[in-house]
Amino acid sequence: MQVKANGIDVEVVTHGDASSPTILLVNGYTSQLINWPKPFIDGLVAAGFHVVTYDNRDVGLSQKFSGTPDPRATFKTMMEGRVPDIPYTLSDMAADGIGVLDALGVGKAHVLGVSMGGMIVQLMGIEHGGRLLSLTSIMSSTGNPDVPPATAEAQTALNEPAPSNGRVDVITHSTKGRRTYESPAYRKSDAEYAALIGEAYDRMFYPEGYARQYCAIVADGNRVERLKSVTVPMLVIHGKDDNLVRVEGGIDTAKSIPGARLELIEGMGHDLPEGLCNRFLELVVGHCSAYGGTRGASAAAD
Repeated sequence: MQVKANGIDVEVVTHGDASSPTILLVNGYTSQLINWPKPFIDGLVAAGFHVVTYDNRDVGLSQKFSGTPDPRATFKTMMEGRVPDIPYTLSDMAADGIGVLDALGVGKAHVLGVSMGGMIVQLMGIEHGGRLLSLTSIMSSTGNPDVPPATAEAQTALNEPAPSNGRVDVITHSTKGRRTYESPAYRKSDAEYAALIGEAYDRMFYPEGYARQYCAIVADGNRVERLKSVTVPMLVIHGKDDNLVRVEGGIDTAKSIPGARLELIEGMGHDLPEGLCNRFLELVVGHCSAYGGTRGASAAAD
């Protein structure tokens, strides 16, 4: 369904009983809501949560924007201490998620984000903490320039475009790229990748939004000092074998937030393999259940 959130059109899908405590799932860079592993969503519902997924702006079926910012120019502007001129920020994307809760009449919720989504929920904790019951950041980082960067191979895989926008080229290229940073202990088959990438392609292939999302990440800069103000209970999950967002990023996230709990997983790279869903559920359900909450009749102000 489409809702108005933070003044834009956002595609939302809900799972489970709307009267149960809500957990909002925030996806990563260019990723659509259909990319959440079904066993993970089903497990959260079975554990008694109302699960809300949505397409971030500029991806999937949510509102698209305009402008083609240059990530390198955005980074240069940041290094010069100036504010880059970009179509939107990660703070805007955090406000989108809070707007989804508003549209659904949810006063307070647990929020969980992966990769860029982890950055977005960190900003929810910084800027909208009164709306949150708990935070979970998975395979994400703080924007701290002292954290080791992605390997050259993984960075190339993330940013290099397919040779064409044709379906076969996109599937082949994306499969090759994802293999560079997938979980080494939980590898997918080519057929599994073809099905996942093909489904996303058929639903909405929109590479025009990639640079805008990437520049939003770059322009947010270092969140370490801002994260020190977060008082929402925080769980940080990271793979020890992540070569895209290195494990030091997860460690830095947990270190920056007072009282945060850190869980590092062997054999996990930069994805959410179904083989780890039981472990994710154990961690996330335990964390969220400790901080309870029920669905509010209407959204509460910060």
